[in-house]
Amino acid sequence: MPRTISIGRQSYETIITKKNFYIDKTLFIKDWWENDDDVTLVTRPRRFGKTLNLDMLNCFFSTKYKDRAELFEGLKIWEYEEYRKMQGTYPVIFLSFAGIKECDYESAVYGISRNISKLYADNAYLMTSPKLLESEKREIKKRAEKIERYEIPYTINELCTYISKHYCGKKVIIFLDEYDTPLQEAYVNGYWNEMSGLIRSLFNNTFKTNENLSRAVLTGITRVSKESMFSDLNNLELCTMSSEKYKEYFGFTEKEVFKAMDEYGYKNREEVKYWYDGFTIGTEHAMYNPWSIINFLDKGIFAPYWSNTSSNNLAGKLIKEGSKNIKIDFQTLLEGGTIIKKIDTEMVFSRLSSDEDAVWSLLVSSGYMKPISQSGKKSEITITNYEVRQMFESLVEDWFGEESSDYNDFIRALLKGNVYEMNKTMNELSLSMFSSFDTGNRPSERLRPERFYHGFVLGLLVELRDRYIITSNRESGYGRYDVMLEPKNAEENDGIIIEFKVYDEEYGEKTLEDTIESALIQIEEKKYAQTLTEHGVPEEKIKKYGFAFEGKKVRIGM
Repeated sequence: MPRTISIGRQSYETIITKKNFYIDKTLFIKDWWENDDDVTLVTRPRRFGKTLNLDMLNCFFSTKYKDRAELFEGLKIWEYEEYRKMQGTYPVIFLSFAGIKECDYESAVYGISRNISKLYADNAYLMTSPKLLESEKREIKKRAEKIERYEIPYTINELCTYISKHYCGKKVIIFLDEYDTPLQEAYVNGYWNEMSGLIRSLFNNTFKTNENLSRAVLTGITRVSKESMFSDLNNLELCTMSSEKYKEYFGFTEKEVFKAMDEYGYKNREEVKYWYDGFTIGTEHAMYNPWSIINFLDKGIFAPYWSNTSSNNLAGKLIKEGSKNIKIDFQTLLEGGTIIKKIDTEMVFSRLSSDEDAVWSLLVSSGYMKPISQSGKKSEITITNYEVRQMFESLVEDWFGEESSDYNDFIRALLKGNVYEMNKTMNELSLSMFSSFDTGNRPSERLRPERFYHGFVLGLLVELRDRYIITSNRESGYGRYDVMLEPKNAEENDGIIIEFKVYDEEYGEKTLEDTIESALIQIEEKKYAQTLTEHGVPEEKIKKYGFAFEGKKVRIGM
């Protein structure tokens, strides 16, 4: 009989004692210990087993789990006698920043302060320890209740001192889960400088100058650059998605997935691969997201489980507020294509608003994109799998938010050639859409349509993907058109060409109607319809539209 699957459970102790479905990753304990690194940072996409693995380490090493052999009996680590003797023999601090997802700096500081206060409360036994001074016990009691912002950088270091003193000089192991969650939220919500300064100071005191630290493991989604976060931490061992070390311990291998499918009686392996395969760790090219696989095994239904978890705020922000080039590249990816980019596993958040390669690097390290080939410093990347593609399509749909009804009305008018309705609905949409697609750190003073119309194209791509092949900025005839909708069935649907132009008095344009006329003339003179006619769309079934912009005003003609 197959084991019970517990959805969302991240407590190793509970999973083992309840005999829930579990894929044995306990040899991570042995490999990590024998590598003997001072501080290990493991970066993996979300829901890749990071929290469960850290909890497993905690259950194995912590004195709180002394004489709990039943948690590891029958698993791979228990085959090694020296490790059976080691279980439950170290003082451990286990901390998570997973819940620090605040919209402002003060709230985030309060969250970090409360997490560290809880560490002091969890070690309340120190207040009765004969090894500590009365003044130290009073300090522990005070910090278990409240920690001030200025105290945060030193508190974990000092807690290690108290714990080590109680254990007669034995040094402390520290596990920190999702170290970068408050940093990502800080970037999204505009308080990066303050948060990065606080975390940098905390890390230097906790992991660099801490004389009572035995060793540590940190996990996160991204590797924040050493210069901005780990400036003095020269004892850091980094294990990214491109590293060989620990490649099989985070995520499920294909062999593990197929064995689990056999246990639950599922045979459709190719469809599982299509939906959920695609992650590469080191030289392991068929890795799966555990969250998606566990949900599939439990429900037997293919669905975008991973993309519906947690927050995709940062990925959405980077693409939505990105440049024209980012949106063009993203469009290529949504169409199933690939792009060539320089990918760096070291994340410099301050470069995200100015360096397009940094954007793609973050999307790769977060698991949304995958490299499929490499030449020198450049990688060919594509969307990881079908599940992630569905997530991105949902993101695009969400960009139009409350205006989605108006947007759908506009699409219907576009397909019918109803220019009156197109103008009516587009001008109702333009204010909110321009604001949405011309955001960022330095929005243009004179609004330009580039970000707007590529966001608009992505919306078309999602809404009309079943009926049209939608392209933009491609060559046809004697130039490069802005947007082309090529019908998949030319007998049922018309072809559509759209040219965008900004009103410009210097070119003799007196009204937006003049700008529209200029756009339509360009479509004819540059023979943009040639691609459609070559693909079997009759000339009389090709609709040609000119979009004229003046600030946030839009006028459409054909």
